[in-house]
Amino acid sequence: MSPGNFALAGLFVLIWSSAFTSARFVVLEWPALWALAIRFLLTAPLVAAIILGLRGHIRLPRRGDAGRLALMGAFGTGGYLGCGWFALATTPSGLVALISATAPLFVAAGERIFFGRRLTPRAWAGLALGWIGVALLGYWRAAGGLSAAETTGILLSIAGALSQAIGILAYAQVRGRVDAWTSTLGQSMTAGLVLLPVAWLVEGPAPTAISLTAAAGMAWSILVVGLAGYALFFTLMKRLPPSTAAALQLLSPPVAALLGWALLSERLLPGDILGGLVTLIGLALLFSAKRA
Repeated sequence: MSPGNFALAGLFVLIWSSAFTSARFVVLEWPALWALAIRFLLTAPLVAAIILGLRGHIRLPRRGDAGRLALMGAFGTGGYLGCGWFALATTPSGLVALISATAPLFVAAGERIFFGRRLTPRAWAGLALGWIGVALLGYWRAAGGLSAAETTGILLSIAGALSQAIGILAYAQVRGRVDAWTSTLGQSMTAGLVLLPVAWLVEGPAPTAISLTAAAGMAWSILVVGLAGYALFFTLMKRLPPSTAAALQLLSPPVAALLGWALLSERLLPGDILGGLVTLIGLALLFSAKRA
């Protein structure tokens, strides 16, 4: 990897990791679903403006592709982040990041069950290690005494990873036909529209006031994570093998844990670190098996 690509990769990991920390700053003050719905509805016009600036028009996907893109937005983006942001209100951001990273395990299992994709022995080993890591994490947390809120947060994080996997599996067959920015626009619009009524039903009326800290967290989530983060990812996808670019996301959970410790005074238990490490090793095996 050239020095330029190495620097871009490091910046991407830092930005991707900060998503959970910046979101926690928001959800500690605002209702999580409202905050996320507003984030998506503010992001969509910004993405549309970027598309218009780059090519002068928005290319609409075909009807069948649009349906799969909508499923990606509803489950892979809205459901995934909705569960994650809701969990962040009661659960350390580093722990949520670690659990959310299990989405590829669900994707690999779904590919085997629904698409008949054969897994290599290395992939099976990666799946096994990944779930052992999650089990270890849950065991040590339970042994140390879990509050009801923290238990809910952990379960929501797992549900979010499963939701993201559903969205990815639905979108997999059209990813070569729908460009990245159009996908980002469609996902943002769908996720915002899906979350809006859910937020109203679950959390009541929209919040009307926001502190400077929460506003800064929201701005970071939209501009730095939502726009710059994806732009960097697309750039790396062009410069590096896709599997290498995807594997960079494995570095995000430990960096997110460090950011949570430094900025939010969060504490991770030894079992969190051990379980997270085992899970990340399993994910690394899974990614390397896909390259084989």
